[in-house]
Amino acid sequence: MNYEIKLVSPDSFSGENHWYPKALNATIHPMVSFFLNLSKDRIVNRYCHLHPMVNRDKLHEILTYQCKYFLWSGADLINATSATGKRQMVVIENNSCPSGQKSMPLLDDSKEEGSYQLLIERTFKPMLKSRSAAKLKGRLAVIYDKNHMEASGYAHVIADVMNEPVLEVPFFDAPDAQYIRVTDGVIEVFFENEWVPLRGVFRYLTQKPWNRLPLASKTKILNPIVACLAGGRNKMVAAKAYDIYNTEIRPFGLNINTPETIWDVTKTEIPLWVQKMGGQAVIKIPYSNAGQGVFTIINDQELEDFMAMEFEYKRFVVQSLIGNYAWSSVTRTGKFYHVGTIPSKSGDTFVIDVRIMVSSTEQGIRPLCMYSRRALKPLADTLDQGQDSWSMLGTNLSIKEGANQWSSDTNRLMLMDRRDFNKLGMGLDDLLEAYIQTVLSTVAIDKMCQNLFNSKGKFRMRLFRSLNNDETLLNEIMI
Repeated sequence: MNYEIKLVSPDSFSGENHWYPKALNATIHPMVSFFLNLSKDRIVNRYCHLHPMVNRDKLHEILTYQCKYFLWSGADLINATSATGKRQMVVIENNSCPSGQKSMPLLDDSKEEGSYQLLIERTFKPMLKSRSAAKLKGRLAVIYDKNHMEASGYAHVIADVMNEPVLEVPFFDAPDAQYIRVTDGVIEVFFENEWVPLRGVFRYLTQKPWNRLPLASKTKILNPIVACLAGGRNKMVAAKAYDIYNTEIRPFGLNINTPETIWDVTKTEIPLWVQKMGGQAVIKIPYSNAGQGVFTIINDQELEDFMAMEFEYKRFVVQSLIGNYAWSSVTRTGKFYHVGTIPSKSGDTFVIDVRIMVSSTEQGIRPLCMYSRRALKPLADTLDQGQDSWSMLGTNLSIKEGANQWSSDTNRLMLMDRRDFNKLGMGLDDLLEAYIQTVLSTVAIDKMCQNLFNSKGKFRMRLFRSLNNDETLLNEIMI
């Protein structure tokens, strides 16, 4: 395991180290560029024109919202439709510390650090100027356990923006990683034979980050650990956060679109819920990510295979499956199925999802970058018992090759460039809908974060336990 800590100096950023080659040489699609440059007022006016039941003032208020904890997020969405042609962008999950920068063509060729720089200038730098952060002394660091291409990119950009050297610190979920500690609420890193205090951390920890960094610290962290527990890496609590926030915004004509979701499901209950959804469903381990711990069920054999597995966690989430029209889950609101890609020359349509990354700024929650991913195999019109549903429905590009070792299947990456975007079957209004769904889900999780702290800033463990009573998870949390 490589635990080498590096010191990154200003003026050392090199784009080829922080973008996929196909993205580095791509030209952004004009429609995506136009969308990313739309003002808040134009977005509100257009959305309310198409959705006349939406309260204009409320939507403007939500887009202007400034997050307290969940400052940086990336939602994965599916472009779905019903048999009657009702299309909607459906939130599959919203991720804390999301990937995406390495897949985004430059919006402006003259700004070579791209939306890496936007995130650092709009969100990370202002966070360090807060009253509590200004009192701290110490270095800045990027702490990561995955996606070195982007994590190192952030380290170089922070060094440039802040004009100071930045520590680049790998921190894997491993028992021999003993070079980070917390002293009197301050995170410290052992570097060059001394413990170095950190005043600010850009966190790219994605695998159980709550077992290595504390819920509360004097060191400012983007994002803090509570953002993961409240929904950014916890699909169980995220579903409850969406449900609670939907109750608040529905009177204003707004709603977070999600698959029908059953939470707090024990393993023995899963076959009953799959049966209720017509034999097709998605089962999720709530705390996994990068495509791990997600199981699509379309036949009895896939359900049997799942039930034969052993899991460390005791609670699951079951969601309705969005597939093709002939084999999607039956829900209270009917059947939804994938719009998918524009058919290929051979007539094949592929499942895709869309990732939209946003961050909280002084002007509200603003978009940063976008990309799409397609499934390995085309969407079948009919099913047989031998088909592998994940190859048709799974879009995640990450491949786990071993403990803390990952690769990526970039052949299925679809860029927001002149070549790939046209294949997605999406227009400007789809992008607006995806952005607003991303904002709504981000606000819902941020509000859940706030609910999990009392007026004195102490984490409300009893409340969290009532929301997510899984002893394995609770024992992992570093207070």
